[in-house]
Amino acid sequence: MNRKITFLSFLMSWASVCHYGSTPSGFVSLFNGINLDGWWGAKTENPEKWMTLSTEEFREKYKSSKENIIQHWSVVNGELVNDGSGLYLTTQKNYGNFELRLEYKTVAGADSGIYLRGVPQIQIWDTTKAGNKWKLGAEKGSGGLWNNGPTGTPGRDPLVHADYPFGQWNHFRILMIDSRVTVYLNEKLVVDNEILTNYWDRKTPAPKRKPLIKKGPIQLQTHGGMIRWRNLFIKEFPTKSQDPSNADGYVPIFNGKDFSGWTGSISNYQIVDNAIQCKKGKGGTIFTKKKYQDFSVMLNFMLPEGGNNGLAIRYPGKGNAAYHGMCELQILDNNHPRYATLDPRQYHGSAYGMVPAKRGFLKNSGEWNSQLVTVKGSRINVILNDELILDADLSKVESSMGNKSHPGVTLLEGHFGFAGHKDQVAFRNIRIKEHD
Repeated sequence: MNRKITFLSFLMSWASVCHYGSTPSGFVSLFNGINLDGWWGAKTENPEKWMTLSTEEFREKYKSSKENIIQHWSVVNGELVNDGSGLYLTTQKNYGNFELRLEYKTVAGADSGIYLRGVPQIQIWDTTKAGNKWKLGAEKGSGGLWNNGPTGTPGRDPLVHADYPFGQWNHFRILMIDSRVTVYLNEKLVVDNEILTNYWDRKTPAPKRKPLIKKGPIQLQTHGGMIRWRNLFIKEFPTKSQDPSNADGYVPIFNGKDFSGWTGSISNYQIVDNAIQCKKGKGGTIFTKKKYQDFSVMLNFMLPEGGNNGLAIRYPGKGNAAYHGMCELQILDNNHPRYATLDPRQYHGSAYGMVPAKRGFLKNSGEWNSQLVTVKGSRINVILNDELILDADLSKVESSMGNKSHPGVTLLEGHFGFAGHKDQVAFRNIRIKEHD
């Protein structure tokens, strides 16, 4: 499908929604434009707690919340209006996977947000310096997953500043599939398929952290300034675990059946249970025939005990992936005793020989791990099992392990592949998204 036509269709759809307020095809309205039917009130609280209340306990909580929201929320000219105080407007229905569209308009000093499944939050700021929120990052714009962690955590800050000036309506398009969130603000991509951190268990390391609840409410946060909302529409998707091909803009680069689209040391690899697996005792680099510049790749991998392989990033088609490509991202069972004395720049996820990755987030050998790698210019980051383990600008690396040079570090284009180091490491569900 022509992407320009798709995007134009999307803009035309939004223009229709914003001007006429009609429900887009496949969506249902969350707000009837007349009253607060379908909504109740809750604060920043783990929805799992009130979901386990007895019928009588919840009835009392619900009744009290309705009394509160009537004091602070109103409907004016078909718009939801909050005075800046009170409980957050909360959908009575819980949602799993969905696309949410809405518009909002704030006043000076406002600080608000949108909770997804009751989890904070997509941030809404007064982005001006006068709003006095710059110390929190408001100058970067609205739309980021602000509670994901400190600045630099994937998704925490928006990719671009997309807010309109005060007095204008802003519109969101939000996609949530499993734990991943994509956000468009005023037709600009501000969050690109990032993991929404489980705020309610955020201090627990990723492999042991509780997953997001499968279903929860949409909440409109109130936080110290009047805010107006309108044209709230939602479309639900199946709640079972989604195949990565559903992620916005990602396409498969391995069909699970043969090596179509791949080249290199093909004879040293095999296909087992829809996965690419290096043959025991064999090696060499296998790589895509296509070259990539800036991209994100998501995949699953499984390590045998002591297994070793690597992701070849911007590989030129010959030579050593670790030195002649931009870098090799280590794929390694570094918990195995044989690797007890490794240089930190050899641990799993590291830009081999250049920058060490954080340890402690690999699953046990024989289990499937998920990994997302994003390469933009000379910067590369790695998310392993929902935890950021590497975020580095390779152009700023001053020295490397063993004083070896990395002639490929400045490459702006190359193949993607697997480095192969004689162990039966397996890869599946390999999807890639090119960035402009």
